[in-house]
Amino acid sequence: MTTRDTLSETPAGETAEPALFATMSTMRAMRRLKPDPVPDALLDRLIQAAVWGPSGGNMQRYEYVVVTDPAVMADLAPLWKRCVDAYLATTGKYAPAGMDEAAYGRMVAAIEYQRDHFAETPALIIPCYRFPEPRIEEEGVRLYAEALGAEATARMAKIQERFNALAEGSCVYPGVQNLLLAARGLGLAANITIWHLMLEEEWKAALGIPEDMNTFAAIPVGWPRGRFGPVSRRPVDEVVHRNRW
Repeated sequence: MTTRDTLSETPAGETAEPALFATMSTMRAMRRLKPDPVPDALLDRLIQAAVWGPSGGNMQRYEYVVVTDPAVMADLAPLWKRCVDAYLATTGKYAPAGMDEAAYGRMVAAIEYQRDHFAETPALIIPCYRFPEPRIEEEGVRLYAEALGAEATARMAKIQERFNALAEGSCVYPGVQNLLLAARGLGLAANITIWHLMLEEEWKAALGIPEDMNTFAAIPVGWPRGRFGPVSRRPVDEVVHRNRW
């Protein structure tokens, strides 16, 4: 049955479920990868999907480091191991409150598998972003404070570093999600991690990333050893607050 046939059978006043919904609902974090290479053409399609993502002010100051050389991956493997071990020793030591212990154990086992086989990872993508130096003029500062008010301006001064980090992240992570969705749609396994930030200077040195360029994720990509399937998430009625909290 073609897509046209499916749409023609949709009752009046209803719309067919977009194929993207099936992609999203089965996009597990797949950490067990086959060592088989991923063609450059497919990796370019992932980056194209990322580039289609929104960018604050349409500045498009992102860059993507794509690692496929086994020798480079072998050099990165010890850094990956140090970061994963640090995570598992602290933040990842215990299952979060409310999470099934058995499910958490399976996730940790997958993380350990990925750690132990990292040198065999076919591809690794590092999204980067360099925020431009802002042009700040005295009159602009006056109008900014006038618009917010004295109290809010003082509060903003305290969280400016967090605001800047979120501003950069908002220019990168929509593209990363596009990349992950594209990988799922192409049958590739991928998962987003930020553990490399524990040793970001070492990662940047190993990959020749400029000092003033921030990195936002390390995304292993390859053909999955397992099968995609439905994700387990909290139901919508538990997380929605309509009109106010």
